[in-house]
Amino acid sequence: MYDIVLFGATGYTGRLIATYLAGVDGLSWAVAGRDPARLEALGLGAPVLVADAADRESLARMAAAARVVITTVGPYITYGDALVGACAENGTHYVDLTGEPEFVDRMFLKYQDMATSSGAKIVHACGFDSMPYDLGVLHTVERLPEGVPLKVTGFLRGGGRPSGGTFHSAVTALSRAREMAAAATQRYSAEIRPSGRRVSVRPGGLRFVGGYALPMPTIDPQIVGRSAWALDRYGPDFTYRQYFAVKRLTEALAVSAGAGALAVLAQIPPARSWLLDRLAPGEGPTPEQRAASWFRLTLLGEGGGERVVTEVSGEDPGYGGAARMIAEAALCLAFDETPKLAGQLTTATAMGRPLIDRLRRAGVIRFDNR
Repeated sequence: MYDIVLFGATGYTGRLIATYLAGVDGLSWAVAGRDPARLEALGLGAPVLVADAADRESLARMAAAARVVITTVGPYITYGDALVGACAENGTHYVDLTGEPEFVDRMFLKYQDMATSSGAKIVHACGFDSMPYDLGVLHTVERLPEGVPLKVTGFLRGGGRPSGGTFHSAVTALSRAREMAAAATQRYSAEIRPSGRRVSVRPGGLRFVGGYALPMPTIDPQIVGRSAWALDRYGPDFTYRQYFAVKRLTEALAVSAGAGALAVLAQIPPARSWLLDRLAPGEGPTPEQRAASWFRLTLLGEGGGERVVTEVSGEDPGYGGAARMIAEAALCLAFDETPKLAGQLTTATAMGRPLIDRLRRAGVIRFDNR
């Protein structure tokens, strides 16, 4: 019935995605959520579907009505399971903004076979986590020789402020370290990898490269690693390391201390509740703050005696940028010629070059050869 259905349109990022989709000519789309009055109040003129993350029947009806479902309803580990299942069962393509490794691993374990059978592409991490890294590495690898060991190192710089939804998802993920490790172990045991190849995406250590490079304990290297396992183009031996770059040692120490404190506080229920009260879901940066946000990812690729540099960049990575990223991913799945694959995929394996070209044309992400 619809090319795209957006679930969670009244949230902070959901409203940005809805506004973007409203500007796409010829698109048949709808918004979905629990409260039809709030959805109607968006004033976008899109049809309204009633669906609740806790009501599997409503999610099944929504999935059956769409070619692609976009969801912003998180934390995904709390609210996302049933919708992935509905899309996997109905053969509906699915995209989300999660950066939660446990959720991604558990969805693989529960729904991979079903999605592969139905033809559904289940694509997690379609925002700043982890599209610039995954597609940027693919673009870099394609510029290097084939059939040889390859190494790519990423250095991220940027600035921005989180929304309430993003902050709640991050704190929830940090509070579930044991559950996350258990899910990763189960997936590692269940996943079949090609023989005769090696992929390494372990975090590196602190580096000095004209500034200080801190290892990034995010989902991005895992996503890049899964693309590398799936695609022969990454060579017989592929290594990826990812860092956040700062100029001064004081900045490096402040970032490390802040991340460590957040991880510790998230383990303690009263402290976790206090943290979550600091920023409510639905709150987020002002338009002026978003306009001042930016990112620049420099990727150094080496292999076969050659060396290439790719610069991946954009504006407002967390919100306006993420809204455009996931919207273009959904449009790519709905309309473009994409690889004939199904199941849980990455942006590189599900869409690859067609999505890179889309993002470039739309001015969402720049991929520059240096």
